[in-house]
Amino acid sequence: MDNLRIAVILAGNSRGRTGPAVSRWFVERTAKHPDPRLRFDVLDVDGIGPEDGHGGPMAPHAAEIVDAADGFVVVTPEYNHGYPGGLKSAIDSARREWFAKAVGFVSYGGMSGGLRAIEQLRSVFSELHTATIRDTVSLHNAQTMFGADGEPAVDMSGADAAVERMLGQLAWWALALREAREARPYPG
Repeated sequence: MDNLRIAVILAGNSRGRTGPAVSRWFVERTAKHPDPRLRFDVLDVDGIGPEDGHGGPMAPHAAEIVDAADGFVVVTPEYNHGYPGGLKSAIDSARREWFAKAVGFVSYGGMSGGLRAIEQLRSVFSELHTATIRDTVSLHNAQTMFGADGEPAVDMSGADAAVERMLGQLAWWALALREAREARPYPG
């Protein structure tokens, strides 16, 4: 079986403390994932300029990653009960490249753990004809989970188990949808 390409989209503020720590933690989990058919590409939303998005062209490397991916994991914070504007611009700068692909989520924030951002993103990705994975990874009070060095300061075994569950479901959907796209074009 061919490899499944999964694009990890990092939507957090790379200049803060929590965003880089969560992003690094998740990317390290993907590097250790036992499924040999999963191949991960990383797309940092900070790398897409403000002129991109909202129907405009995505940065060439970003467009290639989205188009080539079989599935996605969006790593996002929650700001003011929503997700970052830069993520919306990045999502909107592609359209058909998203169709009939699977999307999983890793969220972080305060008490809600970013779950409200995920709920909003589900409706956005529904409009883009994707299949969103039900099980998510949600880091509640994430700012307390990582030390000043960016390393986990608490037991992350529950979050690690959530990553494995979400990636397992994402791989299933990504393969099923790729096989369907190969068998017949998506009519979107």
